[in-house]
Amino acid sequence: MKDTRRTRVVLGTLIVVALALITIDYRGGDNSPLSGLRDVGATVFGPVERASAAVVRPIGNTFDAITDAPGERRRADRLERENARLREQVRSGRLDRDSAAQLDRLLGSAGMGGYKIAAAHVISAGQGFEDTVTISVGSRSGVRPDMTVMSADGLVGRVTRVGPATATVLLATDVTSSVGARLEETREIGIVQGRGRRGLGDGGATPMRLQLLNASAPMRPGQRLVTLGSQGERPYVPGVPIGVVERIDKPAGGLTRTAYIRPFTRFTSLDIVAVVVAPPKTDPRDSVLPPKPTPTTTPTPSPSASPTGSGRPSGRPSTTPSSED
Repeated sequence: MKDTRRTRVVLGTLIVVALALITIDYRGGDNSPLSGLRDVGATVFGPVERASAAVVRPIGNTFDAITDAPGERRRADRLERENARLREQVRSGRLDRDSAAQLDRLLGSAGMGGYKIAAAHVISAGQGFEDTVTISVGSRSGVRPDMTVMSADGLVGRVTRVGPATATVLLATDVTSSVGARLEETREIGIVQGRGRRGLGDGGATPMRLQLLNASAPMRPGQRLVTLGSQGERPYVPGVPIGVVERIDKPAGGLTRTAYIRPFTRFTSLDIVAVVVAPPKTDPRDSVLPPKPTPTTTPTPSPSASPTGSGRPSGRPSTTPSSED
């Protein structure tokens, strides 16, 4: 169509009429005089509008998906990194709480024994034939060879090699380890030797054994041991808990008895430990040992509970003479 003055007049007139109809219809609301014309338009043009929308909408959605894909990917990556960070915070918080609890118990044990300590983390386990671990303190923290290493529960071992920031600890379970020990009640002394953690027939439950110097001294399962202490307090300071007598072997043809020790320290899950950098002023003896468990008592049945109903405890012989007497 050519752009002439006539076409412009017609176009302008149509626009004015359309605006007038829209205004009249809008102000009329539900009672608009053009409601009938509106319904006719909806009937005629509704199907056309729906058909065109069905064709155009998928294309528009596809276009939107293509244009929004980089942004959605960035948002997904950001959420994934945020979730990973939150998970790491939860895990670190839990580990921090566990480490703080271990350190608190360790400080309590050291305080009861009067030990001056340098706390450390176990950072690796030995790969050779020896039962060793590497800890995160060294000569910069005052650590020297032949110092006692303990956990919150008891004896761990002794320092063998020292670097500026790390040290190697020979565990008390190693087959070359020998520790002077003293029984809790009888005060009898002996030597605790490691059996090694590898290849134990009992699954590693008793990785140490004890032989008393006095072969005839009384000894029973359940007795507890502490370190006796070494000459000059090295490599072992006195009073560090070692473990509990689990069982006793009595060889038929020999006088020497061997007791197998279940240690207080869990050597398979070492985490927070401490090097005793200064010994106690006095021997703490048994003060660092944990409290003994309270024995459970079995209630005695009352006489009224006798199954015979005679008022006597069951199993008690009658004092009434039999007819054979």
